[in-house]
Amino acid sequence: MFGNYLIGLREGLEASLVVCVLVAYLVKTERRDALRPVWTGIGIACAISLAFGAALEFGSQEMTFKAQEALGGSLSIIAVCLVTWMVFWMRRTARHLKAELHGKLDAALAMGTGALVATAFLAVGREGLETALFVWASVRASGEGSSSPLIGVLLGIATAVVLGWLFYRGALRINLARFFTWTGGMLVVVAAGVLAYGVHDLQEAEFLAGLRNKAFDVSAAVPPDSWYGTLLKGVFNFQPDPTVLQVTVWALYLVPTLALFLAPVGFGRSVRATDQKAQKATDEKAGATGGGARDGDSAERDGERLRDGARRAGSRTGSDEV
Repeated sequence: MFGNYLIGLREGLEASLVVCVLVAYLVKTERRDALRPVWTGIGIACAISLAFGAALEFGSQEMTFKAQEALGGSLSIIAVCLVTWMVFWMRRTARHLKAELHGKLDAALAMGTGALVATAFLAVGREGLETALFVWASVRASGEGSSSPLIGVLLGIATAVVLGWLFYRGALRINLARFFTWTGGMLVVVAAGVLAYGVHDLQEAEFLAGLRNKAFDVSAAVPPDSWYGTLLKGVFNFQPDPTVLQVTVWALYLVPTLALFLAPVGFGRSVRATDQKAQKATDEKAGATGGGARDGDSAERDGERLRDGARRAGSRTGSDEV
């Protein structure tokens, strides 16, 4: 349930912040007439996201077991890719989200009502579709047949809506970059479990081999029906008897992705800038040294020419006297 709450909170807060920025900008610029198209686009995005989630849930029930597993595994991998891209994108642009949305909204205002609807739809629809897909994949991975995953998602979205409203009213101020970094890191851990379970689905669909090749089995120490087994399953999608391929994919995804995500933003650019500055300083020093050497050589050649001229003049004077 915690993993689904985190998904609902994270994705819901992104959508809430987008809506708050759009609405606040229109109100501040006295363009309240444009609020209706914005709310229309938001409503369409929410309706399509709900329909997409319903289609995934009820449509998959009509398939055979292998088809269900193949679909679930494939969509789980797609969901992990989308969420991974999303957490990196939001971490990088959280500080500049307002300016980016203002630019898009200015262009939409100039184009008319249809552009406003499209702007709001695209801004909110992405989060809605990602939420529907990732929640569906996470619920499959957790294996919970109860309503607790759905309750967790709804609680997360409700919390995000309240936080968004507080942001709009100016009653809440937090470091968004830090918030998205921490929640994004936790979401990467959840995504690793979803990815591992997606691989397991593809193995059960006989699309990938190695279903019986277990990495370990701790079912006796961590019973799946125990409270701590349920907690590990719900939070990290922990499986007590994973296959070797599952553990391999989980590690290959989690370790480098988390390391890159937790690295300082702009670290690569800073290193490159430092290298460029060092190279420039070296070139300038070399140029100065080379210039000094060339000046010294020129002075030495000028001195030799003067001495040669003096010797020749003296020779001619001696000849005339003789």
